[in-house]
Amino acid sequence: MMNSKFGYNLLQIQKRNSSLIPQALHSFSSQKPHFRAQKQEIKTETIQCSKKYAFPHPIWTKEEVLNCPITIKERNTIGDHCAYHSINFLRAGFDICSGYKKIFPWQKNEISEKAWINRVLYLENVAGIPGFVAAMFRHLRSLRKMERDQGWIHTLLQEAENERVHLITFLNVKQPGILFKAGVIGGQFFYTLMFAAVYCLFPRVAHRAVGHLEEQAVITYTHLIEEINREGSPVNHWKNQPAPKMAIEYWQLEENATLLDVVLAVRKDEEHHKDVNHDLANDYTQKMPNPYPPGM
Repeated sequence: MMNSKFGYNLLQIQKRNSSLIPQALHSFSSQKPHFRAQKQEIKTETIQCSKKYAFPHPIWTKEEVLNCPITIKERNTIGDHCAYHSINFLRAGFDICSGYKKIFPWQKNEISEKAWINRVLYLENVAGIPGFVAAMFRHLRSLRKMERDQGWIHTLLQEAENERVHLITFLNVKQPGILFKAGVIGGQFFYTLMFAAVYCLFPRVAHRAVGHLEEQAVITYTHLIEEINREGSPVNHWKNQPAPKMAIEYWQLEENATLLDVVLAVRKDEEHHKDVNHDLANDYTQKMPNPYPPGM
């Protein structure tokens, strides 16, 4: 009797398990694959082809890129004057080294395409340093004081990435030589240490200097745009030369965009960075929420 009852129970268990197995298999098959399986299927993309970027950034209209006046911030304090004259001193040396300013009789009156490329590449390389350094200091300040930064860290990192994209964009036009790359390494070391030292002691002066640096960038790109539009200039063909694919994706330009459209967008970016840094120089504490939302 015990054996027959045990056999009956065993038969019932087998029937119940046989009905549960298909359900379990269906449930297992409907589950999402393991993260390792997903990770293997991810295709790595570089900034040359990807439409997804780490930080939101401004997308300018045609009216906005054309409306970019040259302005110089009024100087009220000793720090403002120090920042302004320091940037002008550095620019004077940079103009001579890059061939932008004619000082020798054998130099040509007009700037060659190579000289323009070298100038903007070096300018963007230097311009990408302050945002990253400032974001690091504000990040440490937020940790040290154990309080929010009101979103300014993100804005400064966005600025640094934006300048880096400018650099990569112009690298698609022409690659620099070995001597230029060596100068970039030395310049990066010098400017990073110098800006970090100034920022550690006088953060407002540092941001004011960056604001004036961006003003000079707007002046440079305005001159470049004038040269592109001038018939017979060494860069006149940029008016019809197709824009790099990554630039079209990054600024959401039209498919038939040219290098002139890229330079217009870059100049507007520089004007935006100018406003951000002058605002930080006016009030470094920034207790109120960041007026520049992600993408602005």
